Amino acid sequence: MSGCVFCGIVAGEVPAFTVTDEPDGVAFLDTRPVFKGHVLVVPRTHLVTIADLPADTLPGYFRLVQRVAVAVQSGLGSGGTFVAMNNTVSQSVPHLHTHVVPRTKGDGLRGFFWPRTRYADDAEAAGFAERISAALA
Repeated sequence: MSGCVFCGIVAGEVPAFTVTDEPDGVAFLDTRPVFKGHVLVVPRTHLVTIADLPADTLPGYFRLVQRVAVAVQSGLGSGGTFVAMNNTVSQSVPHLHTHVVPRTKGDGLRGFFWPRTRYADDAEAAGFAERISAALA
């Protein structure tokens, strides 16, 4: 869809630190991560909410989300992950996306209060993306 930043990332027109690009979706680093290694997983097709995701694509999409969650934990050595999706309310980009956030005990994340951080530079962001990508293999 014209003007959608996530569609631009899927099409390769908008730069992103891509973790994986597969038929079921694309996963890339959030530019304003809750914690470093925070990944967004999006379907290739422009859909706005979970209700718009066709039933026949659910297994592949959520299998990808599951694989990314495992890769974030193993690739970054985190204690676990927080997996979440907003639908309309608090959805900063109106394209269906699932957040996969690395978690560690005592990291300060409480409920749905999401503090934001930044990568020091592109090299640091690329390093996080590469570690997660390697864990997907």
